[in-house]
Amino acid sequence: MAPAFEDNNSETLPSSFSSGSDDGVLHKSKVTVVGSGNWGSVASKLIASNTLRLSSFHDEVRMWVFEETLPSGEKLTDENVKYLPGIKLGKNVVADPDLENAVKDANMLVFVTPHQFMEGICKRLVGKVNGDVEAISLIKGMEVKREGPCMISTLISEQLGIAVEKFSEATVGYRDNREIAEKWVQLFSTPYFMVTAVQDVEGVELCGTLKNVVAIAAGFVDGLEMGNNTKAAIMRIGLREMRAFSKLLFSSVKDSTFFESCGVADLITTCLGGRNRKVAEAFAKNEGKRSFDDLEAEMLQGQKLQGVSTAREVYEVLSHRGWLELFPLFATVHEICVGHLPPSAIVEYSERKPRLSLLEGSTQYY
Repeated sequence: MAPAFEDNNSETLPSSFSSGSDDGVLHKSKVTVVGSGNWGSVASKLIASNTLRLSSFHDEVRMWVFEETLPSGEKLTDENVKYLPGIKLGKNVVADPDLENAVKDANMLVFVTPHQFMEGICKRLVGKVNGDVEAISLIKGMEVKREGPCMISTLISEQLGIAVEKFSEATVGYRDNREIAEKWVQLFSTPYFMVTAVQDVEGVELCGTLKNVVAIAAGFVDGLEMGNNTKAAIMRIGLREMRAFSKLLFSSVKDSTFFESCGVADLITTCLGGRNRKVAEAFAKNEGKRSFDDLEAEMLQGQKLQGVSTAREVYEVLSHRGWLELFPLFATVHEICVGHLPPSAIVEYSERKPRLSLLEGSTQYY
């Protein structure tokens, strides 16, 4: 088994971090990835390959790893046997179990951890990050508080006082600064992974968040063997609810975002494959008699679902705001996940027609 993390002494790295000076030395951006799960490992691999070839980035990429000792006795900082077994992340990726040390001197932070841990991570980082740091969130999910839903990019901005962009699959969402967005595009793009920038942080973030709820619904359809036509209908209605929910929460969300890679393309991919669809299929085949927690533990070898927790968070928002009737698919997915409805209810919800549609970018009730 090949080691995934190959620690390198700084002396062997060809380029060094410079803060810039009067002699024209190029200021190099130094990247830290906060998180090391499946998606974090993939992101680190992409980033590390690009920092080696781009002169505007420091070669070394630090990756904060929540240290675990696996049953085999191996540690995640030694080998990434849990998430990408046998896949080398690059000699310039340095695994670091110390969060504060990992972000020290970094001026580009990539957040990619389960969303439920982000508030605690942010609190630990207050006062520990550089004042000029730029950040991007690869996290799918949202914080639901008494005062309402909070996007992860907003949570990071408020806690750490830094501007945060959003990356979802192949789309970078940005607010104002196109130049910074293009730097993130550079960092993630490869010949086999094309990235574009969209001026819509909330839209990109909600696409990455809500697609997993629709994937759960698609998995139910697969588990019940209802066929491709039914699944296509669930995906279409799911996309409609994604768009409507996003625009109700944030009037700035653009319709065009849902036709980017982060929207319909990623929704299709997630509903055809992925862990949420896979485990939801098994849940339906077992007629809901085995919990998602049991199936997750058995099928994902330590990886976590996002769709079930996101469905619960969305349901809390819908319930609090009196929107349950407007989003029957989202509501039904949660009710099935918690055992209030059988998996077969996923197709019965269509009889409860929503009273909301978004036409030409405006919200209309009828």
